[in-house]
Amino acid sequence: MAMAISYCSISNPPLSKTSFRNKQVSSWIIHTISNGNCTGGIYIKTKRNLRTGFHVRAVTGGQDTRNVPGAEFPSNYTELLVQAKEAAESAFKDGKQLLEIEFPTAGLQSVPGDGEGGIEMTGSMLLIREFCDRFVPAEKATRTRIFFPEANEVSFARQSAFEGCSLKLDYLTKPSLFEDFGFTTKVKMADRVRPEDEIFLVAYPYFNVNEMLVVEELYKEAVVGTDRKLIIFNGELDRIRSGYYPPFFYPKLAELSKTFLPKLETVYYIHNFKGIKGGTLFRCYPGPWKVLRNIGGSFFCLHEQQEMPSLKEVALDILPSA
Repeated sequence: MAMAISYCSISNPPLSKTSFRNKQVSSWIIHTISNGNCTGGIYIKTKRNLRTGFHVRAVTGGQDTRNVPGAEFPSNYTELLVQAKEAAESAFKDGKQLLEIEFPTAGLQSVPGDGEGGIEMTGSMLLIREFCDRFVPAEKATRTRIFFPEANEVSFARQSAFEGCSLKLDYLTKPSLFEDFGFTTKVKMADRVRPEDEIFLVAYPYFNVNEMLVVEELYKEAVVGTDRKLIIFNGELDRIRSGYYPPFFYPKLAELSKTFLPKLETVYYIHNFKGIKGGTLFRCYPGPWKVLRNIGGSFFCLHEQQEMPSLKEVALDILPSA
């Protein structure tokens, strides 16, 4: 039975010092209550709020969003995960092997940058665990391998959100002697995969540019020509789609927009646009792409189409004209 992520109080939680991409975050990890009534959460203390105490960021959704018939926008993260699960299952049944799931973790109506990087990664980790609880049958847990961006992240996952689970945890890169300068050591994917693996889930591979190159290698070496499936979870692939990385400096990464991304099926997607003419680009497979606008807490569909529009098209053409 899937266990919803919630928040509860617990006395004297254990202290854990965790590193997110060379950024130290002091965090108290609240472990799973044995009776299953509360999965717990993570209380984050960052430099930004040392004077104001602990900032508790729930991952069960905002209270200012609610569903409207036909819009299908989730009212909270629990509903979102149910939709994402059903979308991924439908895509697998249709023979899709390479899937993308992308949504904000700092709030259903947040935009990239609203949350601090380490906190957003922690939120993704918790949501991935709950997604797996819903999506992966118990008998396939040992045949599902989750790749985190780096080895340190795996250690943190085993001590927190993924403690005691049967899912296989792995990593894309590992620290090198020059880690403080942003360099990591590439991991050969052929050495990480096992014959019994059936599903790969890659967790937020966006901080280091090498991570997505390793994901492509994983797809080529372990998925193509097999019955295996690969899901990229919150990989911020829009950075590559939009040309955020200059091709002159990142030729291999830019090439992914031609060689790798076209093979992706984006099965679940939420991207918000702020401003007076703001809105949301939303998709839940196998449905169409929809541009929604939140008016007074209710979502209305302004536009829909079968192919994914570019973020530039939504921001400059569709939303202003609606």
